[in-house]
Amino acid sequence: MGQKANPIGNRVGIIRGWDSNWFSHKKTFATKLIEDTKIRAYLNARINKGGISKIVIERTLGKLIVTIHTSKPGIIIGKGGGEVDRVKEELKKLTNKEDFQINILEIRRPELDAMIVADNIARQIENRINFKRAIKLAIASTLRMGAEGIKVKVSGRLGGAEIARSEEIKQGRVPLHTFRMDIDYANVFALTVYGKIGIKVWICKGEVLAKRDLNPNFVGGKTETGDRGERRDSRRDDRREDRRDDRRGGGERRGGGGAGRARKN
Repeated sequence: MGQKANPIGNRVGIIRGWDSNWFSHKKTFATKLIEDTKIRAYLNARINKGGISKIVIERTLGKLIVTIHTSKPGIIIGKGGGEVDRVKEELKKLTNKEDFQINILEIRRPELDAMIVADNIARQIENRINFKRAIKLAIASTLRMGAEGIKVKVSGRLGGAEIARSEEIKQGRVPLHTFRMDIDYANVFALTVYGKIGIKVWICKGEVLAKRDLNPNFVGGKTETGDRGERRDSRRDDRREDRRDDRRGGGERRGGGGAGRARKN
């Protein structure tokens, strides 16, 4: 089950929230769904080098709120906020809505975001960098930032070979069947002169044991990983203190034994 289904859709409602938050009547549901797809397609094409991870769309009474999660907020905002205003006006024309709001949330650790990692690998492959080198660099930077595991799979005419093939590189643990594991997933493709190369990335950020807020705009995902990191560091510190205590205890015992021998002599 875990190997077949999309890891994000598999965890929706358990540890992940929905990227579209709104309620609609049956008659208008299809129209709003198509509108969401158009907004996402337009923003991804318009800001293709903006490091966009995900786009969250919320609808309230007559108001449309679009939140862009990005690793490069400066590119989207532009000089003096001019770029955001232009994008906002273009989206108003696209959706025919006047009450429109754009929020931008910065991703503090882009190395732990599967979409940004996959996009980075795709851009390197398009620039004719060896795919194995690009994957290994991405894996090393992700694990350095504290991920528990990462798996990258590339498919297509790798290196311009005549016969298409698939290659997979994995480090650490990525348990897809454990639903409480926070696993981020992305599927992108690189457009090369010899055809498309598909790239899939799975990143395991650790286990979520506490109840998580399912709002996708809640920055608890970052703070939660931070808290986990702090807890892990505190455990390491406790272990170090314990080892020092053991060494001291051992030293005293050795000293005590020596003193006993000295007394006997």
